[in-house]
Amino acid sequence: MSLDFALPVSAPDAPADTPDAPSGVPGDSGGTARPLSPNALRAIVRDLAEQPDRWIHRVRLATGDRWYERLVSAEDHEVWLISWLPGQSTGFHDHGGSRGAFAVALGELEELSLGGPEEGLLVRRVPSGGVRAFGASYLHDVRNTSAGPAVTIHAYSPPLGGMTRYDLRAGGLVRTAEEGPEQW
Repeated sequence: MSLDFALPVSAPDAPADTPDAPSGVPGDSGGTARPLSPNALRAIVRDLAEQPDRWIHRVRLATGDRWYERLVSAEDHEVWLISWLPGQSTGFHDHGGSRGAFAVALGELEELSLGGPEEGLLVRRVPSGGVRAFGASYLHDVRNTSAGPAVTIHAYSPPLGGMTRYDLRAGGLVRTAEEGPEQW
């Protein structure tokens, strides 16, 4: 399903949280469209999150797993709407070489990522209105640790071609599964 949203792709002044990866990374769509930068994706999700009248009527809450729906499917990016009940999480995963960004439109979430050897596990609270952007090699776990539901807007460029799931163990992250678009 594709909706016609007029989404800006100009980058705001704020830097991305993690740098862009070079082109040709795994998961690259191979199409002619050049992937959008994390800052351009940040602008897309921020703009859409600030316009709930364009998506709030689509939100559903699901008790098993997070509910999600693709809102935009374009050659150079895609946009997803996701709802989270308390306790729901993604588990550690990558984005198959796609750059990305997400905005918390309602509620709040927590993001876990691995810092360098001196930093260990990083935990960030992402409040309503908060936006995170990342490069193509970023891994994280996003979860709803609050007492109420949350809604997020996510954008990826190029569109997701696959994702790898990981378990966090004492020695670090261990690859556990590969997913493709047919599983979403």
